Amino acid sequence: MIVNEPPDEVSPDKRTPRFDTPDWWVYRGTGRPLYDIPLTDLLPAAPPWRTFRGGPLPARDVPPEDDGEAERRLGSGFHLSERDVDPHEVDMVNAALYLRRPLLVTGRPGTGKTSLALRIAQELRLGRVLRWPITSHTTLKSGQYGYDAIGRALAAGTRQAVARWSREVGSRAVDSAAVADSVDQEPPIGEFLRLGPLGTAFLPRRLPRVLLIDELDKSEADLPNDLLSIFEDGEFTIQELERMRNRSSEVSVFTDDPEATATIVGGRVRCHAFPMIVITSNGERDFPPAFLRRCLRLEMRAPSADQLAAMVDAHMVDADGEYRMRLVQEFVDRSAASGGLPADKLLDAVYLATSGAYRENDVSWPRLVDALWRQLTSSVL
Repeated sequence: MIVNEPPDEVSPDKRTPRFDTPDWWVYRGTGRPLYDIPLTDLLPAAPPWRTFRGGPLPARDVPPEDDGEAERRLGSGFHLSERDVDPHEVDMVNAALYLRRPLLVTGRPGTGKTSLALRIAQELRLGRVLRWPITSHTTLKSGQYGYDAIGRALAAGTRQAVARWSREVGSRAVDSAAVADSVDQEPPIGEFLRLGPLGTAFLPRRLPRVLLIDELDKSEADLPNDLLSIFEDGEFTIQELERMRNRSSEVSVFTDDPEATATIVGGRVRCHAFPMIVITSNGERDFPPAFLRRCLRLEMRAPSADQLAAMVDAHMVDADGEYRMRLVQEFVDRSAASGGLPADKLLDAVYLATSGAYRENDVSWPRLVDALWRQLTSSVL
């Protein structure tokens, strides 16, 4: 329900929300993390057709901490007032969480599509965001895992050479037979296998991981259809491990998280909590209908002046308030006139304006701002 608009003189921190916050919202879009209440206690059970029972769950089931990307992209302490959040955006994020469905986020560059995944992870305390950047050479398997077969073959050859030397030369200092036996064994396959961001996101955990599939429209035509199976089944097979499951049913492999490993059972990765998947697209291509049916869709709107001001505050808390707001308003006006500008260009201008390198009355300042805020199209490059 929409409520009355507050007077203009009310402080942004005290303004009344434009709507009553729905009780079903788990994610509220303000950027303020949930404290003391884990997401597992807030989020209802998955629909029966989206329930996954992968395992075993790790003994220490804690999401890896953010590696600094959230602070670098969002700034320190990025918060929006409830007045400034986009209710449609928050509706769709919560629907994706409830229904365990990927969220396809479209919009022009600079509207905050990538930042949305970071805000979700930060507010819901879901740890480090797994990022899968898409190029024209990206394949489904490259997102699931990579296996260094050549490296393992070279390591095996080195071990065999050491074994032959040990048998032929021997040594009084060591037991040559024991050395030969140890090096005759094949190198553990897990030392040469690493899960990609997609594969890591589908590891069995109690809490969902946030996976950012960035700029899917850059992919080859087949990739969206290739993703359908894992989106529906919540699992995939590592063929190299499946072939050896009778000899070694459990294999420890590296993951996309720094210095982290996971145990794969039977050569199959099966999720327990379906990941929160944010797929970004700049709208440069159409996706297959079958892919679109499996996703929820969100069109990102251009950030408002208040949202841009909050972004500037999060990155540069010492910026002069009056001057900052004049720059924000000028940026909003130019962005509207030119068809849209990336929000990070505002940060560049505010930083230069407040770093001491330039003054407000510097004669070169208008030329510099014009160069920074030039529309990013081929006609002006």
